[in-house]
This record gives sequence, structure tokens and C-alpha cells, in this order.
Amino acid sequence: MAITKPIKDRIQALKAQYDVLRKGKDSLLVMIDEVEVSESVYNSNAIENSTLTLKETEKILLDMEVARGVSLREVYEAKNLARVIDYIRTKSKETEVNRELILLLHQMLIGGIDDKIAGRFRGPGEYVRVGTHVAPAPEQVEKLIASTITEYTSDMSAYFLDKIAKFHLDFETTHPFCDGNGRIGRVLISYQLQCLGFPIIIIRDREKKEYYKSFGDYRDDKNTKTLEKVVSLGLMESLHKRITYLKGGKVIRLSEYTKSHAKSASAITNAARRQNIPAFREKGVWKISEDFEGK
Repeated sequence: MAITKPIKDRIQALKAQYDVLRKGKDSLLVMIDEVEVSESVYNSNAIENSTLTLKETEKILLDMEVARGVSLREVYEAKNLARVIDYIRTKSKETEVNRELILLLHQMLIGGIDDKIAGRFRGPGEYVRVGTHVAPAPEQVEKLIASTITEYTSDMSAYFLDKIAKFHLDFETTHPFCDGNGRIGRVLISYQLQCLGFPIIIIRDREKKEYYKSFGDYRDDKNTKTLEKVVSLGLMESLHKRITYLKGGKVIRLSEYTKSHAKSASAITNAARRQNIPAFREKGVWKISEDFEGK
């Protein structure tokens, strides 16, 4: 099921606005990307049941001491994923998604954590399951990943977000690695968007239920609509955030906005979740431009 035309039109309008405003402001966009790294790392690892909080993740990435005892593995997982996210910002200008890139990103992610499986697909005898889903046999992985890449790079007719969602669903269904599949898959979504001139997105731990549902919907009915919604909302939020900062206005909490404009808090929050208003989250807090004039 493809993304609807109204959503496509909204994304196209936001992208056009973003492209005009970003001229001469690359340093600001880099700054926003860099500030977002800890949020990206925290959310992606939290989806995989990491115990680290956002504050702990921030401290680890700044080489600061964390108050409680944190496992060395979780420290490596945070630092390695941050390195991967930082790497794709420049690499996306050089090459489309391919097998070598995927393996390199996995090496960067898992290296130092489990070097026996880092940078390679599952081999003979390495079976994995996610919940009730048993992934394809390791002997099928190379062929399935090659097919997923070819379908993505050769289909010129499908809408780009439909293609990205389908790629992610196929990638996660194959589960090509012994570990790190989800984190690499989510990094690849941002990589694919950056290749097309869009900013990165954050799939948040708060959307975990809907995100996981998308895999069941795809396996049971080949329904891609659930993930398309997650990705399209994430992209609109990312564009809204950058457009707001590029305009240079004052950014306030959404709660402040509702009070100053005598709006219903629940109605405004729901509008933010649906991206019907230019609101975005920073460290889990909804924000918006003070200058926004709603209906």
C-alpha cells in the first residue's frame, strides 16, 4: 500500500521549503545533526532493550562518568553506533546502498563487541529468530540481501518512501546478521534518505509498538503501510525541526504554546503526533516555533 497523495504533497512542499532555506547554512544543519546523535543512539538501542537512559547515553558519548554501573557492552554499543551515524553523514554523498557498505557498517557497529561475527553475514549453522519469526536459513542470506538491494536500486517507478519501507522490511525479515540487524537497518533508512537530499530521521522507542507491528503486518499480509506511516511521520518531523531552526525564530515547548494561545493541550499534542502542525521533539519534549500561527 503506497503512501497517499496528500502525504506525498506535504513532504514535497516541506522538501522544497527546506532546500530553499538551507542554502548557505550547512554549518547549522551539521550542528543539528551532531546534537541529534545521542538521541538517535539512545532510541535505536532502547528499541533493542538497552538499559541506558538518554542522559547516560549523552555522558558516554562525551566520555563522562556514568553514576551507576553500566555494562561495558552497552558502552561499546552506544559509542559504536554513534560512530556509524557520524560516518553515514559523509558517505551518503559517495555511494548508493550496496553489500560492501552494509558489511562495513556492521563491522563498525559490532567490532570490539563480538569480532567473530562483526562485518559478515550469518554463516552455516547460525540461525536466528525474532519473537515467533524464524529468519531464513543462513544459506539464503546472500541471495536475499542481493535481491533486496537490486529491487531498491533498480525500481525507478515507486515512491521513494515506499521503496525505503519495503527495503527495511525485507532486510529485517532476512535478518542477515547474528546481531545488530535492527540498528543497522534503521541506520540504512537514514542513509537512503540522505542519498536523496533529506535529513536523517529518528525512529523512537515510543513508537516501538507500531514499528514492531509493521514487521508482523508485512510477514502476514505483505502490508507495508504500517512502516510507511512510521517513516513518513519521522521524515516530516525531521523536516519541520530543521525548517524551524533555519528560519531563525524562537523555539518553545509545545506546552508553552498551548497556554499562550489558549489551545487544547490534547488537541495540539495529537496534531503534533500526526505532524499536522510543524512540531518536533528534542529529548522527548515536543517543541514548536513561537511564531507559528495555527488555525
